[in-house]
This record gives sequence, C-alpha cells and structure tokens, in this order.
Amino acid sequence: MLYAGFMSATLPPFPMQPQEPVGEPELLQLGSPEDEPCLRADAARNRARLLDAASRLIAEHGVAGVTMEAVAAAAQVGKGTVFRRFGDRTGLLMALLDHSSRTLQADFMGGPPPLGPGAPADERLRAFGVAVLYRLVEQLDLHLAAQSDPTRRFAHPSYRALHTHVTILLRQIVPDADCELLAQPLLSYLDPALIHHLVRQCGMPMERLEAGWVDLVSRVTGTAPPC
Repeated sequence: MLYAGFMSATLPPFPMQPQEPVGEPELLQLGSPEDEPCLRADAARNRARLLDAASRLIAEHGVAGVTMEAVAAAAQVGKGTVFRRFGDRTGLLMALLDHSSRTLQADFMGGPPPLGPGAPADERLRAFGVAVLYRLVEQLDLHLAAQSDPTRRFAHPSYRALHTHVTILLRQIVPDADCELLAQPLLSYLDPALIHHLVRQCGMPMERLEAGWVDLVSRVTGTAPPC
C-alpha cells in the first residue's frame, strides 16, 4: 500500500538542536531574477510603465480586466513586450503583488515591534499573522488571480520570504521542533483561498480570524499571548 510504503521510508533526523540561522534574514529579492536588480534603465522604465497600466486597469475594471492584451493597449506597447517581460498573466499579476510583499517584508525585518525586531519571538509571530491577514483582505482578488497555480505560489520569492521569517521565529520559540515544516501549517492559515472562503463565503469578521491566529500560535508554540 502507498501509505505503508511511505511510513516505511527513511525519515530525516528530527532536529534536536537549534537550527541555524536563528537571527534575522537578509532582505530577500522579490520578483524574477531577470527583473531585479540589473535591468537596463529603459527596460526598468518599460516594466514600471506596464505595471502602472495594469494597476490602472485593476482600479477601473477589477482584476478580471487585466489581460496581456489590455495591458499592452493601456501602455501603448506591443503584446509581445508584455509577454517577454512577464511570461504570462500570472507572472504579471505576481509582479503586481511584489510591491506589497516588499513593504511587508521591510516591516517585519526593520519596522517597529512587535512586528519588527525588539519584541519576543512569539509576539512577533502573532503580529506577523495579523499583518498578513489584513493585507490579504485588502488585495484578495489579486492574490487569488495571481496564485491560480499553487506550485508557482510556493516557489515564488515572496512566499519563501514569509516562510523563512516564520521558520526563524519558530526556531527561537520551539528550537527542538522541525520548524521548517511547522511553518507550513501556520502559513496555511494565511492562504488567500481560505481567507476568501471564511470572509466572503462564510461572512466571518476579521476580528474572529485575528483571534484565531493568535490562539493558533499559542497552541502551536505553547506560549501565552500578552495580557
């Protein structure tokens, strides 16, 4: 049986010592390697022009109005230029999310506590989830459209930045755990499709989702939230 075969496979050793690194990571580069940071000046201007056109289309018509053809027309360039820069519509939408991702990353790496450095790791983890929740809701349609292919989502630098941050915080709180894996179910709570279901389909208020995140962190880490 597949299950039996899986269970009989050799498992990686469980970490018994704190895993490195335990400090703050360097700012991760977001966007595809060809985009950052060595674009020619004219290519960088063209990319900014295309993203600005896409942002205007979202403001006017919603995410559904963002097609490669529409962006090319709005930016007054050939359609091939848009495809060469972003590959496909998903690549374009994920590029639009990069600015928000950079802002969030700057906040949790260098902003004021408890989201930024200076607070205990468990408090920072709680603040991190709350910040992500509210940013997700603000851009939910864009997140859903950009992450139609889940394999691309997990491989994207913006997701890896969040995963790295959660892993490092967990290593400070529960150093005997497999924190790299434990970070995944925590991040699953912040999945855009789940947030869409809970907020728009179930009508849950954000206060309930925020309280649920705080409770989840407490239960996973064995810590109590501040009074």
